[in-house]
Amino acid sequence: MRYVRPVFFAFVLVVAAMPLWAGSDEILGVWLNQKQDAKIDVYKCGENYCGKIVWLKNPTYPEGSKEGTPGTPKVDTKNPDASLRKTPLMNMQIMHGFQFVGDNLWKNGTIYDPDSGKTYSAKATLVSHDQLNLRGFVGISLIGRTEKWTRTN
Repeated sequence: MRYVRPVFFAFVLVVAAMPLWAGSDEILGVWLNQKQDAKIDVYKCGENYCGKIVWLKNPTYPEGSKEGTPGTPKVDTKNPDASLRKTPLMNMQIMHGFQFVGDNLWKNGTIYDPDSGKTYSAKATLVSHDQLNLRGFVGISLIGRTEKWTRTN
C-alpha cells in the first residue's frame, strides 16, 4: 500500500499532462503556401519540427528570365550569403526549430523566405486539420505577417 500512492500520483500526473502531448504531430504533412506556388513538407527533426520545399508551381526559370538560365532549376538567388545562391529551391529547408507548446501552437522557430532572402522568427498555429497559420516576424510577433497554408497531398 505504501508504494501504491506514489505510483497512482505519478499516473495521475502523466494522464493530466497528456493533452499537452496530444496533437503535437498534427502539423506533420504537406502544406500549400498562401500564394499556391509552393508545397512545404513539415516533418520531425529531432524533437522539433522543420519544413522543406517539395513542390514548386514553376520549378525552372521561364523563357526570358533575368534571374537564371531559362529551363534550369530555380536557385536561392536572394540569399544574403553569396556561397548559398546556387542552392536549389527544391528540397530546401525553410522552416527550422519549431517546438510544440500545446493548444495547437508551435513556437520558437524560424522561417526563411527565398523570395526576399530573409529569415524571420516564426510561430505556427493549427486552426483546423486543413489550415495552418504561419506567422513570421522580427522581434515580437506583433510586427509581422501571417500566411494561411492549406493541407495538401
